[in-house]
Amino acid sequence: MVTFGILREPENEKRVALLPGEVQTLIRLGAAVKVESGAGTRAYTPDALYSEAGATIVSRREILDSADIILHIQPPRVEELENLAQGRVLIGMMNPLYDKEVVALLRRRGLTSFSMELVPRTTRAQSMDVLSSMATVAGYRAVLDAAIRFPRFFPMFMTAAGTIKPARILILGAGVAGLQALATARKLGAVVEVFDVRKAVKEEVMSLGGKFVEVEGAREEASAGGYAVEQTEEYLRLQAAKIHEHAVKSDIILCTAQIPGKRAPVLLLKNTVDQMQTGSVIIDIAAATGGNCELTRNGEVIDHHGVTIVGKSDYPSDMPLDASRMYGRNLVNFLKLILSKEGKLDISFSDDIVAGTCLTFQGEVRNDRVRSLHNL
Repeated sequence: MVTFGILREPENEKRVALLPGEVQTLIRLGAAVKVESGAGTRAYTPDALYSEAGATIVSRREILDSADIILHIQPPRVEELENLAQGRVLIGMMNPLYDKEVVALLRRRGLTSFSMELVPRTTRAQSMDVLSSMATVAGYRAVLDAAIRFPRFFPMFMTAAGTIKPARILILGAGVAGLQALATARKLGAVVEVFDVRKAVKEEVMSLGGKFVEVEGAREEASAGGYAVEQTEEYLRLQAAKIHEHAVKSDIILCTAQIPGKRAPVLLLKNTVDQMQTGSVIIDIAAATGGNCELTRNGEVIDHHGVTIVGKSDYPSDMPLDASRMYGRNLVNFLKLILSKEGKLDISFSDDIVAGTCLTFQGEVRNDRVRSLHNL
C-alpha cells in the first residue's frame, strides 16, 4: 500500500493540495493518506474533516520521513528536500521552467518528481491541467479585484440622475485566464476588447461577447501547445502602436499574456500608462514573470499619476476552497495513471502524460523542454 502525504503550504499560500473528498478517492484506490496538521485550515477545511475522510493527521516531520509520495502546491523548503531519501516521489507545482535551483536539487538528490505545470496540452490530459484550472480562478478573481478598485460602475445604468456609461476593459492575452476574465467582465456589464497574437482565439473571444483586437503578421507555432511565441521586431512595432491606441481609451486593463519559460512580454509601456485617465486600473497577473506592464512590481499595488497598477499572480490563493478543489481533482486524475489496481505505485513512461509530466527520475531530468532550457 502506497502512503500519500499532504503538506501544509507556506504561510502566503492558502490552498491545500487535496481536500477531504479527494482524500476519500485515494483511499478507495487502496492508498493510505497522511495529512499535516493544519494543512487545510486556510482553505476552510479543519483537521476533523480529513479524519472523517479516513486520513491520519500527523506532523510535518512524519510526512517527510515516511510518506512514499508527497503532494503539494508549492514545493517543500530546500533544506527539507536536501534531507529526503533517494527515490521519494514529489508531485505538485515545481515552477521548473524558471526555478533552475530546485530542478538541480531534485536531480542531485535522486528524487522522483512530477511537475504538474508540465502536463501535456492534449485532450486526454485536460482533466489534469492545473495551469488551466488555476488560470480560470485567476481570470475570474482579477476582474472582481478590478471592479472593487475601479471608482465607477461596470455596467451601463439608465437612472433618474442620468446615464452611466459602461466601463471599457482591455484584456491582453486570450488564454484561459483572459477568456475567463472576458466572460466575467461581460457578465458584469462591461464593454470588453481582447488582444492576442493568436488568430485562433478570435472566434472564442467573439463568442463570449468581446471584440478582438487584431494585428496582422503574427508568428505562430503548432509546437507551442497553444501558447504565444516570441514575435519579430516589425510585428512588435505594429503591436505596440495598436495596443497603445486601445489602451488609452480603456478604463481597466487586465494583463494575462505569458510565454512559458521566458519573461512575460512587455505590452503596456509607461508612455501609454501616462496617457490613461485618472482612476483607471491595471491588473497584471503576469507579474511573477516580469509583467505585461512596464511599471508592474510583483506583489505590489502602486499609484502612477492616478492609475492603480496591481502586480499580482497569486489570485488562486485568494479563492482557496474552490481553487483547492479544482487542483485536487486535477491531481487525483493524474495519480490514477501511476497507481495500480492494488493501490501500489506503478510508473509507466509508455504513457505520454506520465512521461511528459515527469521532471526528474533516478538522478536524471527527463523533461526535454526543461533540460534544454537549463542546458542540462
